[in-house]
Amino acid sequence: MGLAYVMRWAVLGLLAACVASATKESVLNMCMDAKHHKTKPGPEGALHGQCAPWKDNACCTAETSKGAHQDQSYLYNFNWNHCGVMPDKCKQHFIQDTCLYECSPNLGPWIDQVDNSWRRERILNVPLCKEDCDLWWEACKDAVTCRENWHKGWNWTSGTNRCPRGSICQPFKYVFPRPADLCEKIWSNSYKYTTEHRGGGRCIQMWFDPANGNPNVAVAKYYAQNGRDASPAPRAVLLLLPAALLSLL
Repeated sequence: MGLAYVMRWAVLGLLAACVASATKESVLNMCMDAKHHKTKPGPEGALHGQCAPWKDNACCTAETSKGAHQDQSYLYNFNWNHCGVMPDKCKQHFIQDTCLYECSPNLGPWIDQVDNSWRRERILNVPLCKEDCDLWWEACKDAVTCRENWHKGWNWTSGTNRCPRGSICQPFKYVFPRPADLCEKIWSNSYKYTTEHRGGGRCIQMWFDPANGNPNVAVAKYYAQNGRDASPAPRAVLLLLPAALLSLL
C-alpha cells in the first residue's frame, strides 16, 4: 500500500467530514422551497398577530403573516369553516401552525423534497412538543371536520375546499381520537407526536415567548448534529459537495 494511496483516502475522509459538517450547518437557518416562503430568512419588523415571534428572523413576509390569520386566506384558498364555523380557541392553533410553517427558519432538519405543483419541498416528521399537540387537540376536539388528511380529498370545484360528496362532518375527537392522530395525520405526517416537553431542547414549539429567545434554534441544531427521521435535503448536500471530492469518487 503506497503513500499516495493512503494520502488519497485521507484526503477523501477529510473532505467527507467537511461536507458532513457543512451540511449540518446549512440546515440550521434556512427556508424551504415552497409557495410563499422567502429565499432566505431575515428580519421582518411587522409580522402580524401570532406570527410576531419570528419577526427577528423569518421565512415569511408581513403580507404572508396577515394571510395566515384569515378564515379563507389567499395563501391557499383553504376554508377552516368547511363544516360550520371553527371555534376561535381551535382556530388559534391552526393559525399558530400556519405561522410556524410559513415563518420558521428552524425546520431545515426535516425538509424533504416533493414533486407538487405548488411547492418543491415540505416538512416531514417534525418532532412537535407534547404540550403543543395536546393543547391543540384539547382546543379542537369539539370542532367539526369531514377529512382526516387535509392535504387531499377535497372538492375544489368552487375554488376553495369543500367536503367531498358522501363525506360526513364529525367532531375532531371522533376523526382524531388521540392528540397524536391530529398532529400526525392532518398534514400528511408533517409533524410527529412526541413525549418531549417544551424547554427540553428535543422538540419544536409552535408557541414561544420571543422575549426569551427562539427555543427552536437549539432543537434544530441538536437534530442536525444527531440525526433526524426525515432524509437530509438532497439540495443542501449537492450544493455543498466539493468538486474535488466528486472527482475522487
